[in-house]
Amino acid sequence: MIRLAVFGKPVKQSLSPRIHGLFAGQCGLEVDYRAIEADPEDFPRLVAELAEKGGRGCNITAPLKRAAWQLATHCSENATRAEAANTLIFVGAGDWHADNTDGAGLVRDLRSSAGCQLEGARVCLFGAGGAAAGVLGALLQEQPTAVIVANRTQERAEELRKRHADLGPVVTCTPQGLDTLEPFDLVINATSLGHAGGASAIMPQWLRPGGMCYDLNYGKAAEPLQQWCLQQAIPYSDGLGMLVGQAALSFRLWTGSEPDTAPVLEQIRREENLR
Repeated sequence: MIRLAVFGKPVKQSLSPRIHGLFAGQCGLEVDYRAIEADPEDFPRLVAELAEKGGRGCNITAPLKRAAWQLATHCSENATRAEAANTLIFVGAGDWHADNTDGAGLVRDLRSSAGCQLEGARVCLFGAGGAAAGVLGALLQEQPTAVIVANRTQERAEELRKRHADLGPVVTCTPQGLDTLEPFDLVINATSLGHAGGASAIMPQWLRPGGMCYDLNYGKAAEPLQQWCLQQAIPYSDGLGMLVGQAALSFRLWTGSEPDTAPVLEQIRREENLR
């Protein structure tokens, strides 16, 4: 039995146990994957307990990703640049490796589900918090022409730019500044407004013909922006494919097995009535 978990708060609504259960069935593995709610002060103890009981690793979601990165004994480049981890691998006693598979999961979904070509594209990353930090490095590795990080507080966007500037061209601005820039092939919403029922005001003039908006949110949190884009006639994709994609990469790190994400994504969409 492979023991795994996802930590966060709240976490009871997480789709990760179902996704990893489907992966396990595909790969013929026995997996016990649980959702564990944790406050920041309890998180280190709970992770240690999982490791001590033979756990192989865990996923981490908000608001604990930075804490997970800080707990690790060594980190991947992706986790170091993001200063956050969504995956811990228990290598040995007290030896925890941190990784961040969010960006690679996003790129995988943009290629397969959205049919988006990132090389040579102009990309706008809307937001500069933890979600944006988790994906910026992977986006730059695809060699877009430019990535613009738009954030209400430009200083925060500048901090993110500095950590990634060696990977490619990054420019920062406020959302108002987007009106003065050339339009984009892709706008990625990395804000958390959807969780409070709000939507980032993505404007049609920000996009080239055929350009699209990709929302890192999914489910209820994605509905406000999805409706906004529908009203503005902006092509839209939610982040469920990214969730499944990053989960598959974590699963491979823990088990060495590579699951097929397409049927799992289709089944989760059907079960959750997410179209």
